[in-house]
Amino acid sequence: MLKFNPSKVTIAIISSGLMALSSSAYAVEETNKEKVSEQEIEVITVTGIRGSLQRAQAIKMSTNSIVEVISAEDIGKLPDTSVAESLSRLPGVTGERRNGRTSGLSVRGFNENYIGTSLNGRELLGMGDNRGVEFDLYPTEIVSNIVVYKTPEAGLISQGIGGTIDLQTISPLYSDPTMTFNANLEKNEKDAANPDYDNDGHRLSFNFVDKFADDTLGLALVLSTQETPRQEENFRAWGYADTPQGDKILGGHDSFSRSALMERDSIAAVIEYAPNDKLKIQLDALYIDFKEHDVRRGLEEGGPVWGGVNYTATNTEDGLVTSGYWDDFHSVVRNDARTQESTLTTFGLNVEYALNENWTVETDLSIGDVEKSIIDLESYSGTGRAGVDGRPSAARSWEMTSTGVMFSDHPTLAGVDYTDESLIRLAGPQSWGAPVIGGDAQDGFVNRPEFEESLDSIRFQVKGVVDYSLVRGVELGVIYSEREKNKINEGDYLTSPEYPSDGPIPNVLGVTDLSFVGINGVLAYDSIDLYNSDYYKATEASLVQTDRLGDTYKVEEETLTLYAKLNLEAELGDVYMTGNFGLQYVDVDQWASGFSTVENTEAYVVATSVTDGASYSDILPTLNLSFEIAENQFIRTAMAKVISRPRMDDMRPNARATFAYNDNQIQSSDPENGPWSGSAGNTQLKPYEANQFDLSYENYFSDDGYFAATFFYKDLKNWHRGNRELTDFSDVYIADLHKDSSGDAPKTLTGYVDTNTDGFEGFVRGYELQASMPFRLVHESLDGFGLVVSATFLDGKLDATETTDEGRIPGLSEESYSLTAYYERNGFEIRIAGTKRDNFLTETRGGSLSLVETDDLGAEIWDAQISYDFAESGIKSLKGLRVTLQAQNITDEDTIQAEALDARQIKSYQSFGANYSLGINYKF
Repeated sequence: MLKFNPSKVTIAIISSGLMALSSSAYAVEETNKEKVSEQEIEVITVTGIRGSLQRAQAIKMSTNSIVEVISAEDIGKLPDTSVAESLSRLPGVTGERRNGRTSGLSVRGFNENYIGTSLNGRELLGMGDNRGVEFDLYPTEIVSNIVVYKTPEAGLISQGIGGTIDLQTISPLYSDPTMTFNANLEKNEKDAANPDYDNDGHRLSFNFVDKFADDTLGLALVLSTQETPRQEENFRAWGYADTPQGDKILGGHDSFSRSALMERDSIAAVIEYAPNDKLKIQLDALYIDFKEHDVRRGLEEGGPVWGGVNYTATNTEDGLVTSGYWDDFHSVVRNDARTQESTLTTFGLNVEYALNENWTVETDLSIGDVEKSIIDLESYSGTGRAGVDGRPSAARSWEMTSTGVMFSDHPTLAGVDYTDESLIRLAGPQSWGAPVIGGDAQDGFVNRPEFEESLDSIRFQVKGVVDYSLVRGVELGVIYSEREKNKINEGDYLTSPEYPSDGPIPNVLGVTDLSFVGINGVLAYDSIDLYNSDYYKATEASLVQTDRLGDTYKVEEETLTLYAKLNLEAELGDVYMTGNFGLQYVDVDQWASGFSTVENTEAYVVATSVTDGASYSDILPTLNLSFEIAENQFIRTAMAKVISRPRMDDMRPNARATFAYNDNQIQSSDPENGPWSGSAGNTQLKPYEANQFDLSYENYFSDDGYFAATFFYKDLKNWHRGNRELTDFSDVYIADLHKDSSGDAPKTLTGYVDTNTDGFEGFVRGYELQASMPFRLVHESLDGFGLVVSATFLDGKLDATETTDEGRIPGLSEESYSLTAYYERNGFEIRIAGTKRDNFLTETRGGSLSLVETDDLGAEIWDAQISYDFAESGIKSLKGLRVTLQAQNITDEDTIQAEALDARQIKSYQSFGANYSLGINYKF
């Protein structure tokens, strides 16, 4: 019979890993804990990247589920500068950049809205608009291990169709005392294009771990503060219009230079108390205060067809107009600014008591709260207020490129100098305002949504060791949780005090550079300061916009979960088998309240309160089996039914009808570009559901070397799809209200209403290949060199129906790759790491900060790091000091989003520049 027989190094690593994982209680099977405890443990400390890889491999090797693991290199030091970046290097996991930071994640082709996320085994709230967690907001200093469960277990509380990511903090009773300081200086490669921002930042943290009262009381404390700059060049297309010849042409754009500063302060604490062998008490606390400030300054301009400008196309290729020139448009100079303030607070109390040597009972309580507020301000200026004759208008040539549009001089007409203070006036150059404030009285707009979310839960479980046939352990539990999310979506139209005239800009700061689109620049001014000082007259948008109260809601959930898990073990000839079989019963009550909105004869919104709800239950079986077919070689297989709760914004009961007061849309007979639209939520949605199968081969040929190949298939049984139904809006049409500036009626009374329904089916299947190779196994002269590589190949779709085309899975890239090459010896650590992914479906913010689907073309991102640990220098006074130089996005990879059917139709192009940091770590 072959049994798991690791070396003493591996045993020590697994032992320390299991202790760290014990706080979540779900990371490994009890049978593995027993096997390890029976061995003679030799205390061996392995640090650095090789130690991190060894500990992660040991945990991966010892679990019956198919998992990926990241382990901190040392106290408070992950391999990368953020949790999201580290996770994006794992096989089957891909990162998504948002505003220059790797923030979103997909697991096996499903983005964060379909991933379960937990902290020490408890479901974790995010700071986003939905259930998904923004992983870059969590400081790396609090993390000891991260386990990505690709196959679920019945005792795993937070599950998702994509998988579950469990962030695990340090266990102070099972860690060496330490006091560690980290200090980093950060700098962005790009000079700030905006005069009121720079490209410098910093990061400071303090880690403290110690034991007291004869090692019965442990304390871990982390204090962290961070300021990270970001610079961005962004071209955004309005879309692509149809020419009379049937070709596509750029319909307009808004292009800007963005400067941002992210600030994050975090406090995390873990207190463990174990007065005897029977009782253990653990208290966790985490507080994050997150702020982000940014400005986006540039131009918004209509183009051919939609913008009503005079134009001449000079070149057309395969149905796309690629160059030409236009004139007679009054450009809108945009000085936009955004601030987001979020706080997250979570507490957890875990009490575990051993009834005897075989049985324990455990109670776990947790509370979590998130508050988020956003101020997203638009401020308009130009060559004069809309409707005034004689204003200079824009004239330019353009050419479509792989990064969007590039402008140049018009062949015969003069352009406008947007940096001329004597020419540019603070007033809306276009009549885009609602009639209630006057079409020419809109000089800006502010979105100011507010979110509040809470999640409270209690869990009770019993687990024990038994010896009956194949069964070696039993775990029984019950969890009750309450979750609530509130959104208030308010905003204001802003009017200058100079109205109906215009005036000079009162606080010009300088010039913002727009040379990346061929324009010398625009005047920069502090629009947030104007807003905060009550310079503008504000008119509440909810009075005249149905999408304000139409997107204001409260969603509540009560969830009861019962689960049972059996730990399995058997000898099948010469093969040693372990595993688990379990069931979860999930009972959910969900309800929501909100408003349905339409307009009355004065263009004011009429709101009607609406409520709705639903109840359902699910039974979720799971099976994980691991067969050791040869020494340290495993075949693992798993089957399970998995679910993801519906998106919370889809669960609102609201419905609304909207009319766009834009002459170009009112005069269009095409419902796609017409003035009518609507949306409706669906509180009756049931969870996303899938049946999945996994098969994996893993070969661990050394303590820090392995390779693995995995196949999985997810049969999607209940997927949600956005439906667009062509709808007649005659019932809400008001002749005296719904008209253009000339008084003409709209050319069409039909438009599309967007909603979500479930019941769709589909599949996702994939192959994951990965290897970790220490080169010392090739030759002893290569000791210290190593390579970690992975490749993931996915295929998936949603079935087509009579009313919808074949669908795509949000977050799925058909191919993704990761490579990390490292050298670590004599105190030096050098690492080069890269990730690459294909295009994928994602979301971006549209009008009123709503989330709209878009296609991201993917990215190839390379980072590098070099560090030196002075503990190897022999200089006693410098022992404990480590210096690190790190570079992120060293190739300045762009983020490009395009139309799904034609990648030449660029919707958004973003360039961020490389980010550099110099860090000092001192460990006492």
